[in-house]
Amino acid sequence: MNLAAATNENLASASNTLIYSSMAVYTLAFFAHIAEWVFGSRSKVGRTAAALKQDTATGPAVEVQVAQKGGTAVLERPKVVTRSAAGTRDVPDGPGAAGGTFKGDLWGRIAVSLTVVAFAVEAGGVVARALSVQRAPWGNMYEFSITFSTVAVGAYLILLALRKNVRWIGLLLVTTVLLDLGIATTALYTDSDQLVPALHSYWLWIHVSTAIICGAVFYLGAVGTLLYLFRDSYENKIANGGTPGKFATSVLERLPAAKTLDTFSYRVNAAVFPLWTFTIIAGAIWAGDAWGRYWGWDPKEVWSFITWVAYACYLHARATAGWKGRKAAYLALIAFGCWLFNYYGVNIFVTGKHSYAQV
Repeated sequence: MNLAAATNENLASASNTLIYSSMAVYTLAFFAHIAEWVFGSRSKVGRTAAALKQDTATGPAVEVQVAQKGGTAVLERPKVVTRSAAGTRDVPDGPGAAGGTFKGDLWGRIAVSLTVVAFAVEAGGVVARALSVQRAPWGNMYEFSITFSTVAVGAYLILLALRKNVRWIGLLLVTTVLLDLGIATTALYTDSDQLVPALHSYWLWIHVSTAIICGAVFYLGAVGTLLYLFRDSYENKIANGGTPGKFATSVLERLPAAKTLDTFSYRVNAAVFPLWTFTIIAGAIWAGDAWGRYWGWDPKEVWSFITWVAYACYLHARATAGWKGRKAAYLALIAFGCWLFNYYGVNIFVTGKHSYAQV
């Protein structure tokens, strides 16, 4: 074995070690997020602090009763108004997973710090994988998976750095990343190898990188959409005089308002949709260079277009009065389901020119 081969093998081994190490740190972040939700279950003090904060930021949305006991003021459990009037949408955002408690916020900050560390370690694993094969690390599903989860976490951390209220994504994101890496390292793992001839092109860097970015951002939008449906049902139940269960109340009242979640999902999906359009166009140009035709009804090409149509329908629905809200949200989830099938289903179960799964 020559020196170059030995170096590549060592880099591949280092990549595997870093990926497994990132999974260990993500696991710690997962438990920290669990602690954030548990300790942020909004005790009396936490409720009062959150209520007072909402009152300052959004106007008189709460009532805080003060009782005198022996000359000492005691704050009673405030009556939090989650919907100002039936049928309206001027609902204040919840206080977040930490629930306005110091201990919950502390665990949330620890979880984010661990996520940053895990992201850095996983990114190192992706880079080591690229160096071991001396190419873009997107030649098979294993490489695509580890890069996808890295980009998804990176997008989340960028939003946090921009001071966006997105820490509520943390628990679901870390859980998904652990599942993604678990599947990648067990069912999808492939030894470092060179690309098939059709992939030897600079379009690999352009087409596949944009596809990964789109998938990661679409995932964040799907999480927001899913939580919107739960929060919207919660708000509707309260508006109609219903009483949600204790668990639903404890969790859903801490999420952003349904309107906020809906707006978040729409904005991220709308922002990345033009890039998905470019991804399909870039793939067509690459197909023309590699196979001599721009479109051949290959399963991957067909499902990429189906995904594009689904997201286009969602964005159009948002502009149509009768399809706003839950109907549009269902379309968004269907669109993301198309993207997931395009990746897992087509690559594993369907044979075509894009069959690079190697599993």
